[in-house]
Amino acid sequence: MPEKTIALNNGVEMPAIGLGVFQTPPDVTVSAVESALRTGYRHIDTAAAYFNEREVGEGIKRSDVNSDAVFIETKVWISDYGFDTTLHAFDKATGKLGVDQLDLLILHQPLSNRFDLTLDAYRALEKLLADGKVRAIGVSNFMPAHLDRLLAETTVVPSVNQIELHPYFQQKELQHLHAEHGIVTQAWSPIGGITSYGGGEKSTFDDPTLLDIAAQHGKSAAQVMLRWHLQQGRSAIPKSTKPTRIAENFDVFDFDLTSDQLAAIDALDTGVRGGPDPDSITLENYGREIPEA
Repeated sequence: MPEKTIALNNGVEMPAIGLGVFQTPPDVTVSAVESALRTGYRHIDTAAAYFNEREVGEGIKRSDVNSDAVFIETKVWISDYGFDTTLHAFDKATGKLGVDQLDLLILHQPLSNRFDLTLDAYRALEKLLADGKVRAIGVSNFMPAHLDRLLAETTVVPSVNQIELHPYFQQKELQHLHAEHGIVTQAWSPIGGITSYGGGEKSTFDDPTLLDIAAQHGKSAAQVMLRWHLQQGRSAIPKSTKPTRIAENFDVFDFDLTSDQLAAIDALDTGVRGGPDPDSITLENYGREIPEA
């Protein structure tokens, strides 16, 4: 099915569903990645600040799937922003992952109060792209004002912006901006896991609308939410460490939601963010040393 991959704005094909490993302990990361690749995933999303890039690389090795066949995405943490330090961040990431080239390298946060460093970091990504060391570059958690400034002061349009996006928080204005510039919207917490552990009043997994649609298709609420993302052209990065859930999250290519069902899910938006406000991320509060490879 065509929805298994998404064409980025530079022609690179990215598997639409990827396994996320945020907050996955290093020892569990190896088995989760191995399980995902054996299930059929070909996209793994990690980050320097997750401190499990090395284990992602080990999981790929143990899976017996050639690393060239796996779309590897990782993120530069704010502590490594700046032109030369971001170039070195690439070396640290590839050293841990055990690869020479990354498929997608993105900036993890906009670092609003030091956007000069953000711009220098992005220019380093542009150089890595020009040198063939990465196949695509992008950003994460950038809001419209961040994107507008980035686009005005750099050359390469990001291929991806990875943002919090699930039925209860859809960021429609930002999605429209992405569409205008050919940026793929990539959802973290795509099935609203953050609504379960983030202290919210209600969870997407218990939502009557989602459960009703799921029952109509003989699927789970999680599968319905992932299908919603795919049919609207988004990439999704669900996270799980359980083989059964990892497999369930990938079993979303054999049914279609109707236009009415898609509209019903669109109507669930509350506008309430579950994760931190991107503008609250500063070096003072969130700076942390990223170890060498």
